[in-house]
Amino acid sequence: PDFPSEVAGELQAFERRAPRDGAGIRDLRNLLWCSIDNDDSRDLDQLTVAEQLTDGARVLVAIADVDAFVTPTSAIDAHARHNTTSVYTAAQVFPMLPERLSTDLTSLNPGEERLAIVIDMRVSTGGELIASEVYRARVHSKAKLAYNGVAAWLDGDAPVPERVRSAAGLEAQLKLQHAMAESMRQRRRKQGALNLETVQSRPVFKDEFLTDLRADEENTAKELIEDFMVTANGVVARFLAERKRPTLRRVLRAPQRWSRIVALAAEQGGKLPAEPDSVALSAFLESRRETDSQHFADLSLSVVKLLGAGEYAVHLQDEAAPTGHFGLAVGEYTHATAPNRRLPDLITQRLVKAALIDAAAPYSAEQLQTLATHCNEQERNATKVERKVRKAATALLLVSRIGQRFRAVVTGASEKGTWVRIEHPLAEGKIVRGFDGLDVGDRIDVELVDVDPQRGFIDFARAAN
Repeated sequence: PDFPSEVAGELQAFERRAPRDGAGIRDLRNLLWCSIDNDDSRDLDQLTVAEQLTDGARVLVAIADVDAFVTPTSAIDAHARHNTTSVYTAAQVFPMLPERLSTDLTSLNPGEERLAIVIDMRVSTGGELIASEVYRARVHSKAKLAYNGVAAWLDGDAPVPERVRSAAGLEAQLKLQHAMAESMRQRRRKQGALNLETVQSRPVFKDEFLTDLRADEENTAKELIEDFMVTANGVVARFLAERKRPTLRRVLRAPQRWSRIVALAAEQGGKLPAEPDSVALSAFLESRRETDSQHFADLSLSVVKLLGAGEYAVHLQDEAAPTGHFGLAVGEYTHATAPNRRLPDLITQRLVKAALIDAAAPYSAEQLQTLATHCNEQERNATKVERKVRKAATALLLVSRIGQRFRAVVTGASEKGTWVRIEHPLAEGKIVRGFDGLDVGDRIDVELVDVDPQRGFIDFARAAN
């Protein structure tokens, strides 16, 4: 997790502003850009803005130009190539890039001029992408906003956030973004994009002591940003493909455990085809959300587990494209919108910048393949770290509750063991007794029998009826 000593010397050489040279850099500082992220986020990768058109809107996404500071031969880049991602744990954040960069010089902070890669999209009122363009630009954020505050306002549950009210025109601007994101989302779902309600836990501290792990649920503002970023990532993938450039795609293959998803749907009165079909699955999920919203999060978790994990795969110009993204129902998709936090996004940014000036790709096919393999491995490692720290934190909270009974849903079932999730606090643990016959999606009662905070172990037994 520690940065090598050479990094400090490189950081001292940086000036406050990014380099100003480069052909084709447009000046978009006058637009009403803003960021929307978690309340405590400091590494701001994206800004958004929209412009009303007679037949829809122009939606622009600005991505921090991290490559303007981090060169491929630097010690900073070498550290990023090793870790490949920032790691977010309940105890501490381990950033991929030094905070002098990720939260300052390359972060799209309000009131600061920044270089960015802009994905400029024309979207119809029905949510269809009509045209798109990718270019470099200078931008200037007018406000740093938070998901929860923006969502509460857009949903009519709270007044306009102060930072929205203080920037002239931003209120109308966000309403337009919200309307366009909704139309884009509805169109994607008709095409088979899965609308899953994924719940993550966020630590709650009081005077530096962990007091709870609460559900960090989806909301209107998070969906807005997700809809824009999904579309922007697709635009970047096609931009590179059209220029016969190599790409580092993000793929999610058709689920190997589709038969279990079919069985899970049948248990709830649904019917899915024998072969993987994202359109049919999307329709089933929408119907379950409407008829049983109380348990939809449990169903979503089961489907997520059965879908499996996404991964990175290289696409070269003379090859057939790799498998698309099953969950998003898109054929061409990359990661390009979080270069402060993920190495694949920084790699893609360099590929885009080379394509913009018709220069040679900064990576060979062999280098890209090696990087894709390494990024997949380190993503799995980061997930393990985050999960272990989260389970250690949860075990601490559950020490005094051994012997208590909880309602749970089975989240994993394999030769390695059977796991369940409880809701209060949001925790996942292993079934050590009574796991025979259980499968993903089953709802059962469990009893907490043991915890080991040091190792992050939480053990349950299936409770007798």
